[in-house]
Amino acid sequence: MMNNVAALALLMPIDLQAADKAERSPRLTLMPLSFASILGGMITLIGTPPNIVIATFRQEALGEPYTMFDFAPVGLVVAMVGIAYVALIGWRLIPHESSNTQRPSAAEELERYLVELRVPTDAKVVDQRLRELDKDADECGVQILGLIRGGNRLPGMAAHEMLVAEDRIVVEGGPDAIDTFSGAVGLSYADSDRPSKALSGTTVMREVAVPETARLVGRSASSMRLRYGRGVILLGIARSGRKLRDRLRETKIEAGDLLLLLGPEDTLDDVIEWLGCLPLAPRGLDVIQRDKAWQAILIFAGAIGLASLELLYLPMALGCVVVLYVVLDIVPLSQVYESIEWPVIVLLGAMIPISVALEASGGTQLLADLFLAGTAGWPVVFVLAALMLVTMTLSDVLNNVATALIAAPIALDVAQQLGVSPDPFLMAVAVAASCAFLTPIGHKNNTLIMGPGGYQFGDYWRMGLPLELLVVATALPMILLVWPL
Repeated sequence: MMNNVAALALLMPIDLQAADKAERSPRLTLMPLSFASILGGMITLIGTPPNIVIATFRQEALGEPYTMFDFAPVGLVVAMVGIAYVALIGWRLIPHESSNTQRPSAAEELERYLVELRVPTDAKVVDQRLRELDKDADECGVQILGLIRGGNRLPGMAAHEMLVAEDRIVVEGGPDAIDTFSGAVGLSYADSDRPSKALSGTTVMREVAVPETARLVGRSASSMRLRYGRGVILLGIARSGRKLRDRLRETKIEAGDLLLLLGPEDTLDDVIEWLGCLPLAPRGLDVIQRDKAWQAILIFAGAIGLASLELLYLPMALGCVVVLYVVLDIVPLSQVYESIEWPVIVLLGAMIPISVALEASGGTQLLADLFLAGTAGWPVVFVLAALMLVTMTLSDVLNNVATALIAAPIALDVAQQLGVSPDPFLMAVAVAASCAFLTPIGHKNNTLIMGPGGYQFGDYWRMGLPLELLVVATALPMILLVWPL
C-alpha cells in the first residue's frame, strides 16, 4: 500500500538506530532492507512506478488497465522468495571490509564528516602552529586536514602555519568527536556564532541522507541560501569512498551524501523536509490529532477499496483523496505542493513523448524485430525470459520508469508478432523493470543507502546478481501460471 521509496525512508532511520544500539555495521542490513522494499513494491499497482506505467500501456492496448491487486499473485511469490534469499543468504555476500585496509570501516565511514572550525579572536590557539593541535585532535578522534585563510585554502596541510583569528581549520571526524575537539581547543563551528534571528533559541544538529530527488542535488549550500534563507548551517558532508576537499558551502551535493546540519530546534525538521532529505535518526513524535488521523486512514482506505472493486479509476480515486485531505485540513495545501516529486514529473514528461515517437516512427517495431531475430526459433518461454533479462539490464543503468516506458511497447509488439497474449509480456516487463539490484543508480532506494551504508559501486552486484537470477526463475513460471500465453 506504500511506495517502496517511502517504505525505505520510514524504516532506514529505525535500522540505523538499531545498528547503533547493537554496535554493528549498518551495511549488513541496509542493502537487504533496500532490496526487500523494492521486492515488496511489486505486489500492488501503487507500490512502484513501473507498475503504473505498465497498467497504462495495457489500457491503451486492450482497453482495460491492470487493477490494484492484479500484480499480487506474481509479485507476492517473487517478494517472498526474494526476501527469504536476502534474509538467509544474501546478506552474507555483502563485503564486510573494503580491499583498501586504510579505509575506515562502514560504521566509521558513516559517521565521518568534513567540517570547518573557526578560530575566534580570543581563542587560546591564536599564535600557535596548526601542528600543535595534533595531540588534541588524536585524543578526540578527529583528523586535521588543512587551513583556510581569507577564503583561500592554504597549500598542503599547512601544519607549520601560525593560527590567526578568523582562520578556518578543516577537520574530519564524527559529530561527537568534532564537538569535543572544538570545545577542548576553543574553536567554534564556522558561522554558527554570528548573530542571527533564525538561530536564536535552542539549536540542534541533525544527520540527513540526500536522495536523488532532493532539492540539494547538484547544488551547493550557498546557492540554496541555507544559512540566510532558511537559518540552517551545513556543518559537514560525508561522501562514501572519498574525502572532500572543497569549501563546504561551495561543494555540490550529490545523491547518497550524508549531511550534518545545524539549525533551530523548532524549524530544522521542516527545513529538512523542504529540502527533500531524510533524517538518519527518528524524529520526535509530533502531537497526533487522532480524529484527523482516523479521517485520513478511512479516506485512503475507501479510495483503495473503490479502486480495487473497479468502481473508480485509481488515479481519480487518489486525486480525490488529496482534495479531501486539503479540504478537511488534514494536510496543508503548501505541503501537498512541496510533496510533488517534480523531477519525476519532468522525467515522465520527457520519456512519454520519446516512447510515443518510437511507436509512431516504427522504432518500436524495429527493436521488436531485432529482438525476435536474436531469439529466432526459441520457445516462447525462453523469449519471455530473454525479455526479462534485457529489461533488468536496462533497469540497472536507467531509471526504472524510463525502462518501463521503453520496454513496454516492445513487449506488446513482440507478443503481437508471436500471436500470444500480451499480458505475460507486460507482467514480465513490470517485474524486471522494478528489479534493479546490480548498481546504486538503477533504483532510488539503492542510491539512498549508499552513503549511510558506506557501500561502493561494486558492492551491489554481489548480492544483487543472484537475486536477479532468482527473480527470473521464480517470476517466469508464476507469470505463465497466472497469465497464460
